[in-house]
Amino acid sequence: MNHRNGFNPLSRTTAHRRAMSRNMVTSLFRFERITTTSAKAKEVRRAAEKLITRSKVDSVHNRRIAAKYIQDEKILNKLFTELGPRMKERNGGYTRILKIGFRQGDAADMVILELVDYKLPTEEDKEAKKADKPAKKAAEKKPAEKKPAEKKEGAAKKAPAKSAAKPKAAKKEAKAED
Repeated sequence: MNHRNGFNPLSRTTAHRRAMSRNMVTSLFRFERITTTSAKAKEVRRAAEKLITRSKVDSVHNRRIAAKYIQDEKILNKLFTELGPRMKERNGGYTRILKIGFRQGDAADMVILELVDYKLPTEEDKEAKKADKPAKKAAEKKPAEKKPAEKKEGAAKKAPAKSAAKPKAAKKEAKAED
């Protein structure tokens, strides 16, 4: 009989289980789709659905409760600004578990845990991302290349000036002594 067993300990210590659950929930909210074992997915789903329910109402109290579980500020903001409002119309069942077969090494039952409104990226989306990345990288690299060149030129100009200043100071001291 399985009475009063509220969770699956997954053969891990409490600290390990808690850290793993937090990391997996954060990954689920970041990528909106993760691949894991069936037992882990069922445990992660419990925590994720409670957090999504909290994120439907964006209040300081709800953000603080979610922040205890999600350490990454960007993901926390995404949860309350994107995911919560997207799920506003739903009364639960925010995640879906899709079976994909057995893992080759240990025959563990593998599943995909995803948000129900997840859309697979299309070819157009992939091409748009590839087009955006080179433009961003080029924009970032150009200022970075100019700054070191300016510093080197400035350093080269300053060095001879300092060496030239020393003999003049030495000459002034010699004249003052005479």
